[in-house]
Amino acid sequence: MDRRAFISGMTLGLLAAPLAAEAQVAGRVYRIGLLDYSAPDPAREAWWKAFRQQMRLLGYVEGQNVHYEARSAQSDYDQLQKLAAELVDLKMDLIVTGGTNAGVAAKGATSTIPIVTASGGDPVASGVAASLSQPGGNLTGMTSINRELAGKRLELLRNFAPRAFRVAILWDERNVGNRLGMADTEAAAKTLGLTIRSVPMRSPEALDAAFATVLRDRADALIIFTISSLFPYRRRLAELAVKHRLPTVVGVREYVEAGCLASYGTDYLDLFRRAATFVDKILKGAKPGDLPVEQPTKFELVINLKTAKALGLTIPQSLLQRADQVIE
Repeated sequence: MDRRAFISGMTLGLLAAPLAAEAQVAGRVYRIGLLDYSAPDPAREAWWKAFRQQMRLLGYVEGQNVHYEARSAQSDYDQLQKLAAELVDLKMDLIVTGGTNAGVAAKGATSTIPIVTASGGDPVASGVAASLSQPGGNLTGMTSINRELAGKRLELLRNFAPRAFRVAILWDERNVGNRLGMADTEAAAKTLGLTIRSVPMRSPEALDAAFATVLRDRADALIIFTISSLFPYRRRLAELAVKHRLPTVVGVREYVEAGCLASYGTDYLDLFRRAATFVDKILKGAKPGDLPVEQPTKFELVINLKTAKALGLTIPQSLLQRADQVIE
């Protein structure tokens, strides 16, 4: 073989290799489970839509090289365990979870299928990761660090309602992240000279009873933890808070859009988009245990000025200027 023929053959061979690899990837259909603890809701579905859109931008086209199996537990913890096991039995290539409980359930169902958390509390404190930098095992992803923002939300509440000294906390005692957040909130309250009234609840059906407890405890204001089961009922929560003249601070902007006073927390659309990059890396060969868990760097302050007026509150101009969004 002469030199020209050799170089020509080498060139064709080098070109053929990536083409063959590309054809092999193109012929693979990845099966991805989507496990959410909450009931379906337009706003929460928007988070999952953001994930799918980002996946598409990364080259994963539904119906071509990726297939999704979506499961929602309707805020039923027992059902969540069953759905996690179901996705494992269906032999998913990877499972993406929404919410702390969903991540814990998925981790409990499999130690081999990769798991990416799109949102949720501290995975180390939840017992599903060894550390944030080296999670180990089969789980990695995003954490929404809601518990770490407890002090900030109490400070905001004091700015909105300086005369509020008794603060009721609406939380789910079964949620690992909520339990940790409660401890952080109580610690921050002592520093600020506030009295905390704990109002645990397990289901939306207990909403009226929970507010009866808030009123009986003569709370001046309210903080609602990020509770997946309550997410679809955020408008009802906002109505009850305004009806009983309770300034309410939350961790998710969608509650403020529904009528609560203010939120300070993570941009969940951004979290779900970032989760797609983890999925992409893992499907391309990375081990989940080697991928550091990411904490959000983007936080939003959203204020509902209409609600403030209904409560007779004057929001400091400094806070309005800091806000990412003011709803009027």
